[in-house]
Amino acid sequence: MNHRLVLASSNPGKLAELGALLEPLGIELLAQSALGVPAPEETGADFAGNALLKARHAHQHTGLSALADDSGLEVDALGGAPGVYSARYAGPQADAQQNNLRLLRELDAVPRARRTARFRCVIAWLAPPAPAALFEGSWEGCIAERPQGAGGFGYDSLFYLPDLGCTSAELPAAQKNRLSHRGQAVAAFVHALRQR
Repeated sequence: MNHRLVLASSNPGKLAELGALLEPLGIELLAQSALGVPAPEETGADFAGNALLKARHAHQHTGLSALADDSGLEVDALGGAPGVYSARYAGPQADAQQNNLRLLRELDAVPRARRTARFRCVIAWLAPPAPAALFEGSWEGCIAERPQGAGGFGYDSLFYLPDLGCTSAELPAAQKNRLSHRGQAVAAFVHALRQR
């Protein structure tokens, strides 16, 4: 199998994770930024809406089949926030550290038992003339009281996995890729790709 796909993201963490998951299939993943594609405004009401918007945008600019991931963190004590605003939770120019600090501030008075959360991911695959397809994954955990671990990106150092006794930032990359919300969505995508 030899496919070239444009990844509708400029996030190096997502590119590395998805690239590692798809490489064994002979899929070459190209970042949209490497092809001169500007990032679209993410105006979708949910992860699926944003993933579709990004995939269509990347395909229109490159003519290549496109893969787009929209994912984020849903914290139960915050009514599902930051959700689709995960990457810009502390503001449009915020980095991961600023987003993490805001999250910790907002959960400051929330007891450990009520800090349940999940990472959710929706992947949109657009390979015309076939209609767009969506693949989803969800990873349950809770929010730690302070960052732990140096791996991963985004909220990984705060996403605590009680069954494993560590945050997702403390997992080896291969284990994280296998367990994560993104890993689950990619596995579903790979299964569909093999059926073609």
